[in-house]
Amino acid sequence: MSDTLNTARASAQAAVRAVRAARERLDDASIDLILRDARSHYAWTDRPVPDALLQEIYEITIAGPTSMNTCPARFVFVRSVEAKARLAKSLKEKNIDKMMAAPVTAIIAYDPQFWTQLPFLFPHEDRRPHFEGKPEHSEATAFRNSSLQGAYFMIAARAVGLDVGAMSGFSNVTVDAEFFSENGWKSNFLCNLGYADETALFQKLPRFGFDQVCSII
Repeated sequence: MSDTLNTARASAQAAVRAVRAARERLDDASIDLILRDARSHYAWTDRPVPDALLQEIYEITIAGPTSMNTCPARFVFVRSVEAKARLAKSLKEKNIDKMMAAPVTAIIAYDPQFWTQLPFLFPHEDRRPHFEGKPEHSEATAFRNSSLQGAYFMIAARAVGLDVGAMSGFSNVTVDAEFFSENGWKSNFLCNLGYADETALFQKLPRFGFDQVCSII
């Protein structure tokens, strides 16, 4: 093992130890904000979401783990009236007003050719042969890991003070034709972003208890 690699590993280990030493776990209020008491939102105020905040959300999101650091997710932030009109073509009717009212709607997509970037993302070993000529494996890997990144994205948005409302009531085929005909990306799901109008909320729906869906073996 080279001295350079040893130094890099030692630095990474020290960084993780420093993070854990600074804060062993989030406090209850922080957990409530990002998950426990967070809600999906359907109505929005007109308070704008600045570009810098979108960039910050991405930078938090991209730090989340993916298989072999594949990072297949791609994000398109739909803000302009013209772009929203294009996106509206894909939506079920009941979702159009929700999307149009949101300051920003993110298309969480993925690049089926993500594996071509592995020399940059996974430089210490060539993992391209795991995916080259294996479209089904590549597709499954891209979809699974972009879904993970989409979840990181939602938590990151909440962590910096935004509200989110994920949507799956749309035509992926229409979105892909409208936005990704040139680069071959594929849409996974949509996520409205902004500052919510809480007056549209209804009661929180039930969740399963631990013993209903979990086991320790």
